[in-house]
Order: sequence, then structure tokens, then C-alpha cells
Amino acid sequence: MADKIHPSAKQPAGIATATGNGGNITFPATKSQIYNNTRPVYRPQPHRTRRRSCCCRFCLWLTFILLILIILAAVAGGIFYVIYRPHRPSFTVSSLQISQFNLTSSNHLNSRFNFTVTARNPNKKIEFDFNPVSVSIDSKGSDVGDGSIPAFIMPKKNTTKLKAVVAASGRSVDDNSGLKSDLKNKKSLPLSIHLDTKIKVKIGSLKTKKVPVRVVCDGIRFTAPVGKTVATASTSGVKCKVDVRIKIWKWTV
Repeated sequence: MADKIHPSAKQPAGIATATGNGGNITFPATKSQIYNNTRPVYRPQPHRTRRRSCCCRFCLWLTFILLILIILAAVAGGIFYVIYRPHRPSFTVSSLQISQFNLTSSNHLNSRFNFTVTARNPNKKIEFDFNPVSVSIDSKGSDVGDGSIPAFIMPKKNTTKLKAVVAASGRSVDDNSGLKSDLKNKKSLPLSIHLDTKIKVKIGSLKTKKVPVRVVCDGIRFTAPVGKTVATASTSGVKCKVDVRIKIWKWTV
């Protein structure tokens, strides 16, 4: 009797078995069939439309709130201006006398100025409280004298005359400034007065913080006195500019 031949349990490599779905697969399996069987199934990710919508809504509300705040600030500023009509204090140079102004042979300056500044508060409902005022006088880019004015208060609709002595003793002067040659030729010299202080504003019971202020008076001209005579500077047409100085980090504007 002939021996029965049983099929081997192992199949040759590369021979694919038929799937349970009745698919028609060729034998042996191709590379594309092997790759498709091992590749993970692609599952599309849901779109994050809800999160994006929330961000857009937040930005819209933030913009709306900022716009409302800007409008309210503008309205409040307009109402404040209509009620109080705020104005800066004004300054004018009433007189300026020079009793000493000479250079030594070693380019050291000795000077003495006596001047009067008139300060006016044009406001009907606002008062000003001034800190001590530091005074400096400049001529052709050289500092020719320093002084100070004590602290003072300017009530509503008030006019105050401020007197000060500004002097320099043995101050070095640069040859390139032109001051030496003008003095030698007895020419008229320009002067500029600088006042630096801090002001506190009072409106009824409300008081603000102290704000730095600089006053610059330009257009003054004088001739240096000879001997013990006193020279008077020309102050007609002198304009004084009042600037509020705001410090932002390292800079002052």
C-alpha cells in the first residue's frame, strides 16, 4: 500500500494566505500587498475650530474694552478742560543786571548777576506749589553762573516776583567757545537763563505728584561791565518757554 503524503504545516516564505474576507490575493504576495498590510490605518484628526473661535472672541472683547476706556478717558479729559481751563504758569525776565563779568589770563571766569523773574498763574481754579528753583545762566555754550530761588506757592490768579543772585568764581572757560574773543573785542554777548524745579498742582482738595519743569528764557544780550560799573542787559522781547519734563526709563523728555 502506498504511503499517504500529508501537507507540511509550514509554508514557504513569501507565500501569502488567503484572507477571511474572500479577497483574491495572488500567490506569492507582492511587495505592495505586504506593505499595505503592515501600514497603520489613517484616522483623520478632528479640527480645533472651537479653541480658535474662543481666541478670536477674547481678542474681540479685549479690543472693545480698550476702545471704551479710551473714549471714557477722552470724555473725562474734555470735561476737566471745560470746567477748569488749565494753563501753564508763565515767566518773564523783568530785569537783569551784571555787576561783574571778566576772564583772568588763565581763562577763569568771575561773574555776578542780579535778576528778577516775574511768574504768573493765569488759572482761576488751580494753584501751583513750587520746589526750590535751581538757576543757571549760559553764554555761547558756557555755564557762566549758578544760583537758586527758594520754594514758593502761587495761588489762583497770582503774580509773583522772584529775585536771585547768580554768580561764578574761578570757573574754567573753553577757548573754543568764542567768549574770550568777544570779551576782548567788547562785543555784545548772548545770555540764556535756565530754571529747573518741580511743581505740585492743587485743584480744590486734589493734589498731584510733583512734576519736573524747566523754564528757558532766550534772547537776552548784554555788554560786560568795565571797572565797578553795573551793566544792564536788554530783556525786551525775551521769551520764556515752560516745558514739563517726563522721565521715561533713562531718558527725560
